[in-house]
Amino acid sequence: MHTRVRTRKTWPTALLAATLLATATAGCAKEDDPKATADPAKARTIKPVEGCAENGWTDPADLAPDRAPARCDKGAPAPQKLKKKRKITVATGTVSAEYVAPLQMAVEKGEFAKEGLDVEVKVLPTPDALPLLAKGDIDAQWAAPEAAVMNGINGGFTIKWVASNYSSDPKSRSGLWVRLKDGQSAKHVPMAGRTLGTMIGKGSVIAYPMSKALKKHGGGLDKVDFRQLGSADVLTALQNGGVDSAWLLDPVWRKVDGDEKYAFLGGQPQGEPLGGLLFGPNLLQRDPDAGVAFLRAYIRTVNTYFAGDYKKDPGFVTELAKLLKIEESVLKSTPSLRMDWEIRSGTTDRLQAAYREAGVAEGKPVPEKKAVDRRLYAEAVGHKP
Repeated sequence: MHTRVRTRKTWPTALLAATLLATATAGCAKEDDPKATADPAKARTIKPVEGCAENGWTDPADLAPDRAPARCDKGAPAPQKLKKKRKITVATGTVSAEYVAPLQMAVEKGEFAKEGLDVEVKVLPTPDALPLLAKGDIDAQWAAPEAAVMNGINGGFTIKWVASNYSSDPKSRSGLWVRLKDGQSAKHVPMAGRTLGTMIGKGSVIAYPMSKALKKHGGGLDKVDFRQLGSADVLTALQNGGVDSAWLLDPVWRKVDGDEKYAFLGGQPQGEPLGGLLFGPNLLQRDPDAGVAFLRAYIRTVNTYFAGDYKKDPGFVTELAKLLKIEESVLKSTPSLRMDWEIRSGTTDRLQAAYREAGVAEGKPVPEKKAVDRRLYAEAVGHKP
């Protein structure tokens, strides 16, 4: 697997949107290709897939927190090797986070190769990768429908969210933590006017669950003072009084869990993934066969290696820690993620409402049908919409 690391600073949302729009002209020549405007849903035959018929699809409208994610049998859907080998480049912001594990494992175990895909993973920050995805210089992005993505789609780019990644285990307390003042109860912590430390800006998908948690306590994205900090500084700032509250990720929240000085206010919605795979024009329009093959390999990897509580297998934990280059003890310190390739109905609407509240949305809200495409993973599991 090949990776390339860049250290360019994150661009403000408005600047990124302007840059995306500026790249449209550069990509127009490719869009003139008749094949580039093909609709992946037209003239495509969806056949039943062995091992996926019973539980390989769930109703996107099911938002129950205890919803069981879709699952096929181990090893399903079976590979369908393309006649001609394709080179696919996928960008990701990191290769060490647990939510990237299925992508990493699919490369490591040769699941993409079984489909006739030569997948190269490049480490690129989302702001760097988005213009490349829109122009077709890379094929896919392991990211999320963040504000910059939605603003780019609003500007006319062919980028769609085509598969999800995970939701948190109910036992996880990754999310918004606050330092309690004397006499305060964890049941109600006045959040309006307080400082909030996060390494994730207002334009991240985390704005959605953060908004929900804040509103339960009299706050809101427009009523708190955001302090963007480095990943190593968020917890320190919360503990030393630099900020009143902070969004703590796995496994950092373990440092304050159980301490009566802190309260957990809420995290990612149960059963609702907020990120995953973004496809650009290459896999959506020019070569949807390769797009389906990519998703087939990803889904097979989830079903084979991440179907349940994968951390119960000590040998697999050792293998996973080595692959992600993190300590086994760190990996074991948090519950297994609930890997989930399906996209829930209305998620992009709820995300955009949070972006608008935070003041980072540009233009009119993007309709779900323009931002989400479930048809390729439906084909991969043999589901006829």
